[in-house]
Amino acid sequence: MVVNLKDLMINPGRFFRAALGEKEQLMTPGLIILVGGIAAAVSGYLAGSLSAHMMEPILQGMGPVIVAVTVVATFFGTFVAWFVWAGVFYLLSRLFAGSGSFWRCLEAIGYGFVPQILGMLVTAGAALVYLPKVTVPVLSSAAAGNSQMVREATMALMHDPSMVAFTEITTVVSIVFLFWSATIWIFGLKEARSLSLKNAAICVSIPVILYIVFLTFNLAGV
Repeated sequence: MVVNLKDLMINPGRFFRAALGEKEQLMTPGLIILVGGIAAAVSGYLAGSLSAHMMEPILQGMGPVIVAVTVVATFFGTFVAWFVWAGVFYLLSRLFAGSGSFWRCLEAIGYGFVPQILGMLVTAGAALVYLPKVTVPVLSSAAAGNSQMVREATMALMHDPSMVAFTEITTVVSIVFLFWSATIWIFGLKEARSLSLKNAAICVSIPVILYIVFLTFNLAGV
């Protein structure tokens, strides 16, 4: 189906009444997640490159492997997040006698990822600006087997001013766009699981708020 982005972003109720009135299909939501995965992989590549550079003296020749693992993890992590959010909402909606298949729920949640995809693109842009400015502490070969030296180097990397700025920006961006997604998810879950708007809001709000608290605590620990 052709996605009406205007309705999805500002009138999700109308969007989902139309979209979920048709036969279940995961191709369009899957493409949305695919775009997000690619954007996340860009940030993963830049972050992985920093770690690879730091670890090169003690993991000689493994730099490309570190980068590749990071890229693959961030790419597929977007798909994992899609299934996790959908699974949590699906299970919570069972407490309110929600009906409708998990796949319909997954479809609705996939559409709701669009704001977060925009956030991932912003994050990728921030990574291109800030991560090249990070001063990477390079470990010596003597650090091999010395977990304390590795830990200290990692802490120095994470507390570099450019890295701190990047972390702060991306955390705020993640929270803002997650709120936007949550608003869309409420209407999507309502239609996908035949819930009242109030019950759909409860199912979405609880895990989203808990996740935002987690992100905030992580940011405070930077």
